[in-house]
Amino acid sequence: MLGVQEDALRALADDLRTQIERLHYRLCRMQDAESHLEHLAITRKTVTALADRLPAALPHLPEHPNCLRILGVFNDATGPLRARDVCEALGHELPSKNVEGTRAKQQ
Repeated sequence: MLGVQEDALRALADDLRTQIERLHYRLCRMQDAESHLEHLAITRKTVTALADRLPAALPHLPEHPNCLRILGVFNDATGPLRARDVCEALGHELPSKNVEGTRAKQQ
Protein backbone atom coordinates (compact mmCIF):
# COMPACT_ATOMS: atom_id res chain seq x y z
CA MET A 1 0.00 0.00 0.00
CA LEU A 2 2.86 2.36 0.76
CA GLY A 3 4.30 1.58 -2.67
CA VAL A 4 1.06 2.59 -4.38
CA GLN A 5 0.95 5.88 -2.46
CA GLU A 6 4.62 6.46 -3.21
CA ASP A 7 4.07 5.88 -6.94
CA ALA A 8 1.06 8.17 -6.97
CA LEU A 9 2.97 10.94 -5.21
CA ARG A 10 5.93 10.54 -7.61
CA ALA A 11 3.56 10.83 -10.56
CA LEU A 12 1.95 13.89 -8.99
CA ALA A 13 5.38 15.47 -8.33
CA ASP A 14 6.43 14.78 -11.94
CA ASP A 15 3.20 16.30 -13.21
CA LEU A 16 3.66 19.37 -11.02
CA ARG A 17 7.28 19.78 -12.22
CA THR A 18 6.06 19.67 -15.82
CA GLN A 19 3.41 22.27 -15.06
CA ILE A 20 6.00 24.48 -13.34
CA GLU A 21 8.30 24.25 -16.39
CA ARG A 22 5.42 25.26 -18.68
CA LEU A 23 4.44 28.13 -16.39
CA HIS A 24 8.06 29.28 -16.18
CA TYR A 25 8.26 29.34 -19.98
CA ARG A 26 5.01 31.31 -20.19
CA LEU A 27 6.22 33.69 -17.47
CA CYS A 28 9.41 34.39 -19.46
CA ARG A 29 7.34 35.07 -22.61
CA MET A 30 5.07 37.39 -20.62
CA GLN A 31 8.07 39.30 -19.28
CA ASP A 32 9.44 39.63 -22.82
CA ALA A 33 6.06 40.93 -24.02
CA GLU A 34 5.86 43.44 -21.16
CA SER A 35 9.37 44.67 -21.89
CA HIS A 36 8.49 45.06 -25.57
CA LEU A 37 5.34 46.97 -24.61
CA GLU A 38 7.42 49.33 -22.46
CA HIS A 39 9.77 49.97 -25.38
CA LEU A 40 6.82 50.62 -27.69
CA ALA A 41 5.36 53.08 -25.18
CA ILE A 42 8.70 54.93 -25.01
CA THR A 43 8.91 54.94 -28.81
CA ARG A 44 5.36 56.27 -29.14
CA LYS A 45 6.11 59.03 -26.64
CA THR A 46 9.32 59.98 -28.47
CA VAL A 47 7.74 59.94 -31.92
CA THR A 48 4.77 61.96 -30.70
CA ALA A 49 7.06 64.54 -29.10
CA LEU A 50 9.10 64.80 -32.30
CA ALA A 51 5.98 65.03 -34.46
CA ASP A 52 4.83 67.99 -32.39
CA ARG A 53 8.03 69.79 -33.38
CA LEU A 54 7.55 69.34 -37.13
CA PRO A 55 6.58 72.44 -39.05
CA ALA A 56 2.97 72.60 -40.23
CA ALA A 57 4.08 73.07 -43.83
CA LEU A 58 6.99 71.55 -45.67
CA PRO A 59 9.96 73.86 -46.02
CA HIS A 60 10.49 75.48 -49.38
CA LEU A 61 13.06 73.53 -51.39
CA PRO A 62 15.65 75.44 -53.36
CA GLU A 63 15.13 75.43 -57.09
CA HIS A 64 18.62 74.16 -57.83
CA PRO A 65 18.49 71.31 -60.37
CA ASN A 66 20.46 68.95 -58.13
CA CYS A 67 18.32 69.52 -55.03
CA LEU A 68 15.98 66.58 -55.65
CA ARG A 69 18.89 64.39 -56.72
CA ILE A 70 20.74 65.20 -53.49
CA LEU A 71 17.62 64.43 -51.44
CA GLY A 72 17.30 61.15 -53.34
CA VAL A 73 20.86 60.21 -52.41
CA PHE A 74 20.05 60.80 -48.74
CA ASN A 75 16.80 58.85 -48.98
CA ASP A 76 18.62 55.87 -50.50
CA ALA A 77 21.47 55.95 -47.98
CA THR A 78 21.68 53.29 -45.29
CA GLY A 79 23.97 55.33 -43.05
CA PRO A 80 25.54 58.74 -42.63
CA LEU A 81 26.92 60.48 -45.70
CA ARG A 82 29.77 62.89 -46.24
CA ALA A 83 29.71 65.56 -48.95
CA ARG A 84 32.24 63.47 -50.88
CA ASP A 85 29.78 60.50 -50.83
CA VAL A 86 27.03 62.69 -52.25
CA CYS A 87 29.35 63.96 -55.01
CA GLU A 88 30.24 60.39 -55.96
CA ALA A 89 26.56 59.37 -56.00
CA LEU A 90 25.74 62.32 -58.26
CA GLY A 91 28.62 61.47 -60.59
CA HIS A 92 30.51 64.71 -59.92
CA GLU A 93 34.25 64.93 -60.14
CA LEU A 94 35.85 65.06 -56.72
CA PRO A 95 37.98 68.23 -56.66
CA SER A 96 37.49 70.01 -53.38
CA LYS A 97 35.55 72.87 -55.04
CA ASN A 98 32.81 70.39 -56.07
CA VAL A 99 32.74 68.76 -52.65
CA GLU A 100 32.51 72.14 -50.90
CA GLY A 101 29.77 73.28 -53.32
CA THR A 102 27.78 70.15 -52.60
CA ARG A 103 28.31 70.60 -48.87
CA ALA A 104 26.83 74.11 -49.14
CA LYS A 105 23.76 72.76 -50.98
CA GLN A 106 23.12 70.18 -48.25
CA GLN A 107 22.81 72.80 -45.54
